[in-house]
Amino acid sequence: MNLVVVGSVALDSVKTPYGEVKNVLGGSAVYASMASKNFCKTHIVGVIGSDFPEEHINLLQKNNICCRGLETKPGETFFWKGVYNNSNNPETLDTQLNVFANFNPKIPLDYCKYEYLLLGNIDPILQLNILEQMENPIVTSCDTMNFWISGKRSELLEVINRVDILFINEDEIKMLTNQQNIFKAAEIAKSYGPRLIVIKRGEYGSMVKSKDFIFFAPVYPVREVVDPTGAGDCFAGGFMGYIASQNKFNNDTIKKALIYGTIAASFCIESFSLERLKEINIKMIELRKEELKKSMIF
Repeated sequence: MNLVVVGSVALDSVKTPYGEVKNVLGGSAVYASMASKNFCKTHIVGVIGSDFPEEHINLLQKNNICCRGLETKPGETFFWKGVYNNSNNPETLDTQLNVFANFNPKIPLDYCKYEYLLLGNIDPILQLNILEQMENPIVTSCDTMNFWISGKRSELLEVINRVDILFINEDEIKMLTNQQNIFKAAEIAKSYGPRLIVIKRGEYGSMVKSKDFIFFAPVYPVREVVDPTGAGDCFAGGFMGYIASQNKFNNDTIKKALIYGTIAASFCIESFSLERLKEINIKMIELRKEELKKSMIF
């Protein structure tokens, strides 16, 4: 099966207690695609500037990610600069939208026919536009953030109502629902329309809420968190990649997808940018799954 991933493609400069990198490949669509490509055929959609290094395109293609949905515009690529001071929440030092400011995604015609869709953390108006372009996807999903929750709530609620899966972190779902209890927040978010609520809880793991069940997955014990950038995107990409690979949307598949999303994120945070992600394969992922499985048996 095929997964279409739409989101930002960026050049990042990041500083953490483990070091500093400048102008490295990043963006929500990139991180999600580098996770999902381990499970299914992945097609990325985004916009890049004329300054975007050819080597980054080559890296994506080398990882079997279809890049025909990447549009090149005159100007500079979206740029983000941040610093992590012993926490998973970065301090943003600089954001330059550049060509991303006028991003108007046009999905290639063959992409429109594909079965699975992941809408990265972008403007809800763009997410709605993409949903209109897709013909008859089996499972659609979206990610979001506090900026859109506060700034474009009505449009975001329309997106949430139209997708099957909402990916959201713990602080965001509390903000979205105005509810501090995570279980009540999940119930309220579920009432907005999606079939599934997936809550990312950082070092406390993740949770999924459907009509029939609640399931928790622990975090994989990474001993050195080098760079948390992109972890949430990798989680969503790993989750959706596994769902697409199974072509099923039942309780068992959903639970396993939560585990695979957790594992994808664990690899991401072990290095800056994609250094770790470009090394991994399905065998390495399965080994971590077995380790995690042992910690969940009681």
